[in-house]
Amino acid sequence: MSERLVTFETDGALGIVTLRRPEKFNALDIPMLRALEAALDAAEAADGVRVVLLCGEGKGFCAGGDVEAWSQMSAADFQVQWVRYGHRVFDRLARLRQPTIAVLSGHALGGGLELAVACDFRVAEAHVKLGFPETSIGVVPGWSGTQRAVRRFGAQTVRRMALGGEVFLASEALSLGVVDRVAAAGNALAEARAWGERIAERGPLASEAAKLMIAVAEGEERAAATEALASGFIALTGDIKAGVGAFKAKQKPAFSRS
Repeated sequence: MSERLVTFETDGALGIVTLRRPEKFNALDIPMLRALEAALDAAEAADGVRVVLLCGEGKGFCAGGDVEAWSQMSAADFQVQWVRYGHRVFDRLARLRQPTIAVLSGHALGGGLELAVACDFRVAEAHVKLGFPETSIGVVPGWSGTQRAVRRFGAQTVRRMALGGEVFLASEALSLGVVDRVAAAGNALAEARAWGERIAERGPLASEAAKLMIAVAEGEERAAATEALASGFIALTGDIKAGVGAFKAKQKPAFSRS
């Protein structure tokens, strides 16, 4: 990975993606986003990895977008290089084939919370704070905080954070559905590992298909998910073997609907 800003490693059926910029509380800049995208590609391609954990090194999970990285950009570069590229990387995480768990051992604010929201589940330590503080510095959530977060948690909860400036502790975030489990200080990774190992015991193909179907229902993705499910089904049939075989032999296929 680029300067080891983000690493990917495997531990049995678990894949672990770790943000490694602790001196900046794992704030995201363009090199970090590129490294994260590469790590997610590696996770998706890893044989035997059935659940992916997303962690942050040091005291913070992710402080969001690095203000120094985007504040000097032109309006055009901010829109394309920052917002649109960040969306692409976060969408990559949300659409990873494996179930994902964000391990919140430190605060998740702004883009950091948007990153956690892109995961399927969130485990937060009791002291962790979560919120969308962007409007306090004159910007708006730009990496799906007003879109994916609303779909997953409801508009009113997001209003309280993005408009009202509320920052929730993990316990209140749990009651609002923003996090799924609360762990004692220092225990989020162990809790997420144990949960991930239980998830990994379930049928991997069934889990991937269920994740895709939920994504369709949620509006996360429709065209790609529908075609992936249909194509996966077709790939298991005799028709594809007959058709491809006939194509290679330059013959007319004899389909059996088997």
